[in-house]
Parts: sequence; structure tokens; C-alpha cells
Amino acid sequence: MAWQPEESGLRQILQLLKESQSPDTATQRAVQQKLEELNRYPDFNNYLIFVLTTLKTEDDPTRSLSGLILKNNVRAHFEKFPTEVTSFIKQECLNSIGDPSPLIRATIGILVTTVVAKGELRNWPELLPTLCQCLDSEDYNICEGAFGALQKICEDSAECLDNDVVNRPLNILIPKFLQFFRHQSPKIRSHAIACVNQFIISRTQALMIHIDTFIENLFFLATDEDTDVRKNVCRALVMLVEVRMDRLMPHINNIIEYMLLRTQDNDDGVALEACEFWLSLAEQAICKEVLSPHIERLIPILVKGMKYSEIDIILLKGDVEEDEMIPDKESDIKPRFHKSKTHSQKRQEDADEDGESEEGYDDDDSLSDWNLRKCSAAALDVLANVFHEGVLPILLPILKETLFHEEWEIKESGILVLGAIAEGCMAGMMPHLPELIPYLIGCLSDKKALVRSITCWTLSRYAHWVVGQPHEQYLKPLMTELLKRVLDGNKRVQEAACSAFATLEEEACTELVPYLSFILETLVYAFSKYQHKNLLILYDAIGTLADSVGHHLNKEEYVKMLMPPLINKWNMLKDEDKDLFPLLECLSSVATALQSGFLPYCEPVYRRCVSLVEQTLNQNYYDPPDKDFMIVALDLLSGLAEGLEGNIEALVANSAILKLLFQCMQDMMPEVRQSSFALLGDLTKACFQHVKACIGDFMPILGANLNPEFISVCNNATWAIGEISLKMGAEMEPYVKLVITPLIDIINRPNTPKTLLENTAITIGRIGLVCAQEVAPLLQQFIRQWCTSLRNIRDNEEKDSAFRGVCLMISANPGGVVQDFIFFCDAVASWVHPKQDLKEMFYKILHGFKNQVGDENWEKFSDQFPQPLRERLAVNYGV
Repeated sequence: MAWQPEESGLRQILQLLKESQSPDTATQRAVQQKLEELNRYPDFNNYLIFVLTTLKTEDDPTRSLSGLILKNNVRAHFEKFPTEVTSFIKQECLNSIGDPSPLIRATIGILVTTVVAKGELRNWPELLPTLCQCLDSEDYNICEGAFGALQKICEDSAECLDNDVVNRPLNILIPKFLQFFRHQSPKIRSHAIACVNQFIISRTQALMIHIDTFIENLFFLATDEDTDVRKNVCRALVMLVEVRMDRLMPHINNIIEYMLLRTQDNDDGVALEACEFWLSLAEQAICKEVLSPHIERLIPILVKGMKYSEIDIILLKGDVEEDEMIPDKESDIKPRFHKSKTHSQKRQEDADEDGESEEGYDDDDSLSDWNLRKCSAAALDVLANVFHEGVLPILLPILKETLFHEEWEIKESGILVLGAIAEGCMAGMMPHLPELIPYLIGCLSDKKALVRSITCWTLSRYAHWVVGQPHEQYLKPLMTELLKRVLDGNKRVQEAACSAFATLEEEACTELVPYLSFILETLVYAFSKYQHKNLLILYDAIGTLADSVGHHLNKEEYVKMLMPPLINKWNMLKDEDKDLFPLLECLSSVATALQSGFLPYCEPVYRRCVSLVEQTLNQNYYDPPDKDFMIVALDLLSGLAEGLEGNIEALVANSAILKLLFQCMQDMMPEVRQSSFALLGDLTKACFQHVKACIGDFMPILGANLNPEFISVCNNATWAIGEISLKMGAEMEPYVKLVITPLIDIINRPNTPKTLLENTAITIGRIGLVCAQEVAPLLQQFIRQWCTSLRNIRDNEEKDSAFRGVCLMISANPGGVVQDFIFFCDAVASWVHPKQDLKEMFYKILHGFKNQVGDENWEKFSDQFPQPLRERLAVNYGV
């Protein structure tokens, strides 16, 4: 006898489903509580599936809601369901997969995929065969319901479907899906492609066997009248570029022609999927070759796509010019991520390693979803990086037309184009910049807010050029106008101007010093003006300013302007307020820059940071803390130690920071350890007398963290060990064995990032400086990599101490360097101005080697040197 509901139970559940649709929060809470209670009854879930599949007297939304509550129960308690309940649910799902209502079919599909995701494919052997059978049904509803469920399973459990435990069902499913690409119903065709698309990126074998049939079928559907089908076709081709370019090559011209059309599709969703194709193609080595014949047609299409659509403008409130008085909605504020502190070297060329990560195509937060405008701009950007000046003959006539157009939407898109090509076409744009930059500076006072905001971004993309020109000509007018925009009446413009100004600060660095009081006046005034979201960006602009001008900020008048509003905000924020993150980051930069100027403010800031660390460590196990508070606090303490140096001694003496640091250094979370080691290094430099007592406890932990799997943790631990060695001197000896082997392993590992190599080399040198006898015997194991790692960094104290260490080790074990002596010569030659006594150490070693081998051999040896190296050594060291 099948299970039947009791009348009273059913009434109670229907009542509950009605109440749960009420907007009143108190009612909602009561419903939640009731649901929790009902979950204690084993057959409660039977009632839910019964309402979903059988109770046709109820309206669809109520039935669907019953199914969604059941889905949540499956997710939370499926393991606890009695066997008969599980069987009843599975049976009912399969019986009703073809319900006449699309909403109910979709809900059943969601329920099925949730059960499968619980690992139940093994215990539900009839599921896939039944769904496959349903696909062949004459009844559209049954076929569509089954396909809907299969599509969700493919999305959620792709890897289970390709698994031996269940006999690799994909071998049957993929050919089956491919048959339906030509089904008469567009909805079914769309499901079929969407199912297969789940297996492209993973290069699933079952699909790769049929790849040619798949591609053939995609071409057959290329001009399908249904938008969802076209979207899925475009999506497939974009992924195939990445995975099976070889199979697309024979058809590549047709595919490009097709994508040119689809990028202009009347449906924005299709156009966006198609536009992704250019982003994918640009990453392929063959891009330039296959796209050259089409680039003249592609560029204008991308430019067209960069114009705001009417809907964008409505969503962006493009007609609202002044909104600075309107408070922000909390939901508009994106979570920020703190970038933990890493200790790194300044290199001689000092190019930015990660390049420009701020693409700026996500500038409109209310549209932070990816759209055709952003995708077109990103595509133009990457293609400019492939073709460089090659795109300018096509673009310049378009730019002349758009930049001076009377319709603001078109002018705005032209300014976006200029920004998008800045990186790829910089060399070709240079001759035009002397007239373009003044034009853009003029656009900063355009009457349309959206024109002003995009102009801020575009100018920031040319900041590097501006800073390299005479200041009177471009930098001063740009700075003046940009600072006016920082105080614009429109919030989007304020945000764009603040971000652009931060970029300008990074490029100009100390060149901004003459204008500091003007800059600070503006930024401080913005404090009183800004709503919540832009305040967070303002903190960033102030922090970047401090990083850029450094100790020049430490003038009494500047400190008096800047510190009161910052400390005021600091006092207003509660300990659990996430706004502390950007403010702490900002204060950390300011403290490092102000040095002694920060002294009057340091005690309350120091105490609060220690207390944030303590609170986070003490939060109990059941309520896992948000460790970001601790990480940001550790980083600000580092900033204080770096800026205040010895002045921090009394604060450290009167606090438990070293005890807390001992705990933080052993935290499970890598970012916590990363920041702990940075702070340990800074405290070692600032007040070693307090650190020294703990070295016995700290060194084994540091040694254990020399694991290059966690690059930044390893990097900071390495740097801290180097700083500790300098302070410990000969007393470092008992700890050398703990750390030297892993350090030598790291320096010899292939593909180790530059920063880590440099810090490792410096630390090995520093340990050698204080314990030469212990490290010198190992010289041969690391000297070659050591020399190549340090030849590119600028002369500084760290490089100095490391080279002294290596000279001492060479004196103790000259044989260890013989085979790699040319590398040592090259490293010595990388010094521009070594201190006199270091220069003498180099002189001794070079001449010692020359005398050892004799003049004739030295001649032969130095003939292998590149010309510049031979010259430098002759001029500086007389060898």
C-alpha cells in the first residue's frame, strides 16, 4: 500500500506554505521555527513531495515552494532520511518529471540534482536510464522535464558522470545528447547543447571521441532563430578555442565570420557570449595570424559595443548629475579584500611584476555584472596588446569622429576606447598625446557625469606618460582638474577620480611633493563630503599618497591636516566593523611614512591593534572568528614598527604582543602566518631586546614555514630569519642547521618567483655573515643561483649585508666558488656604488683568484666575459 497523507497533517503543511509567502519578518521567523520542529517527524518530507507532485488543487508557486523546502532538507539532513522516505521521494520525482507546469518540472529537476549531489547516483541506478528513456517520449513535457533535470545534473555533478563506479554513463549520454541538437523544439535543442557544454573545458574523453560530430552540429545550429540556442552555440565555440583549437582551425575563417555577426546580434545576451570569443582568441598564439584579415571589420564592431545601452543609462541613473547627499545602500558596497604584507626588494629596472591588474572595466558597480560594453572594451584592450600600433590606422578615423560627437553617449564611448588601447598602443599614441591629454583634461568638466567619470579612468591609463613630461604642461593641470573631480557632486565621478588619483600617485611618487598641501587639503575636505562607499576608496588614495611620497609627508602642517580626520574615524568605528580594514591599511601606510610624526597617535592605535589580535585569538571554537581583523591589525603593527623604529620599544615592553605573535605564527590560515612573520621581522629591526628572549621558541616555527608551496608565508619567514641573524650575530649558530637546508632547497628550485629567490639569497648571505664557518662548506650548493638572484636588485643595506656574508664564506672556502667564479664576477659588477670596505673585499677576492690561476689562465677565463662585464671589472677593480 503506497504512503497516503493524513488530512490534518496536510492542512497544517499547506497553512505553513501559505504563511511562508508572507512578507512579514515575524511570520517568517515563526515559519522557520515550525519547519525545524516538523523536521523531527520522519514522514514530513513525504508530505512535501506529495504537495509538489500530486496535490494539483494547489497553485504552482505553493507546490514549487514545497519542493524547494524539501530540497533544503535533502541538503541538510538527507543522510538521516528513513529508507522508505528516500525511495518514495525518488519514485515520485521520476513519476512526475513530465508535469504539465514548467515551474513544477524545473523544481523536480532541482530536487533530483540535489539528491545526485549527495552522492546518490550509486544508490539510484534507475535514474539515468529512466531519464534517457523519457528523452525519447512523444510527450514534450516528459522530454523537456527529463532534459531539464539532466542539464542540472551535468552542471552540478559533471565528474560523477564520468566515473567507473557508475560505469561511465557519459559514454551513452553524450551521443544521446548529440542526437537532440536537431530536435524540432528550441528548448530541447538548447538543453542538449548546454548538457554537452559542461564537458568541454575538462576535455572529457567521452566528448573528445565525438568532437567532430559536435562541431558539425554546432555549425548546423549557427543561424538558429532561438536566442538560447545561439547563446549556447557561441558559448561552446568560445570554450573550444581554449581546448580544441586544432579542430576549429580548418573552419576558422567561417567561425570568425560567424562571430562577427553574432557580436552584433539583436539579443544582448547572444552578443555578449559571442564577444567573449575575441577574449579567448587573443590568448592563442595563432591569434594575430588568423585575425589579421578580419581585424578591420572587428574593431568598429567592438567600438560600437562600447557605447552605453539605453538600459545601462537607466540603471546607472545617467541623468542624475548630483547625488552626493544621498546615503549609500549597504548592499551597494562590495566586500574588500585585504592584501597582506609581503617583504620585497626594489629591483634595478623595478618594473611592476604583476602589471596593471586594475582593468577598470568594472567601473560601474550597479552594473557590476559583466555586460557587452565591458566585454567589448576588454576585447579591444587585449587585441591592442596583440596587434599594437597595427590597430591605429583603423581606430584613429573612428576616434576623430566619436571624440568630437555631439551625442554624449558616443563621445563617452570614444573616451573609453582611448583608455582601452592605452597599454597596447602606447608607442603609437605618443605623437597624439600632446593634443589628446589637454582635450581629455577639458572633458573632466563635461556637463555629463558619466563623461567625467570615464575621463578620469582614461587619463589614469596615460599617467605614466604625463609624469614623464614637463610638469607645467600636463601634470599640474591634470592634478588640479582631477582634484576638483575628487570633490565632484556626483558619487560615481568622486569614485573614478579618487581611483585615478591613486594611480597618478603611484606613477608620480615624490614628484608630488611640491603639491602636497594642495593635495591634502582636497583629500581631507572629501572626508566631510563623502558617503560610505567612497570613503573606503578615499582611504586607499590617502594610503597610496603616503606610500608614494614617504617621509616627505612628515611635516607638522601636513600631520595636523591629515591625522585628526583619520583618528576621528578610527574612534567612531567599532571593533567588529569591516570598515576598519581599509582604514587600518591606510593608517599603516601613513605611520610608515610619517615615522616620528606618528608618535603622538601611536599609543591608542597600537593598543587597539593588539586588542584586535587578542579578541580574534580568543573567540571560541564554535563561532569561528573573522581572521581578517587580526591580519589587518598585524599589518598595521608592522607599519608602526617600521615607521617608529626604536620608539615602539616601550609599547612592546608593556604589551603581550610577543605571546600573541607566538600563537599567530602557528595559525592554520596562511595569511595570518604571512603577516605574523612580517611583523616579527619589523619588531626584530625595531626592538630586538624584546624579541631575543623568544628566539628559542620562534626559530623552529620559522624553519617549519620555509615551504615554498605558500609563497608569501615562505617569503616573509625567510626575510625574518635574515633580520634575526643580523641581530643575533654569532649566537645564531645553534639555529643554522634548522634553516640552511630548506633555504638552499628553495634557491635551487625551478620556477621560484623572483621575490622569494631574492629574499632567500639575502638571508643565506646574512646567515653566512654571522656564521661563516657553518655555511661556507655548503657554498658550492648555492653560489651560482645566489649570484644570479641578486644581480638585478638595487644597491641597498640588505644587498650589502648579503654580499659581505658571501665574501666571508668565499674567504673561508675559496674552492666552493671556483667552478662558478664567472657568476660571482657578474654579481660583483652589478654594484653601482658599493661601500669602500665592501669594494675592498671584492678587490681581494678577484685579485686572489687571478693570482692563484696566473695571468695566462686569467686571460683565457676573462675572454669568456661579455664585453660590458670585462670593462666594468677592469675600470672598478683593475682586473
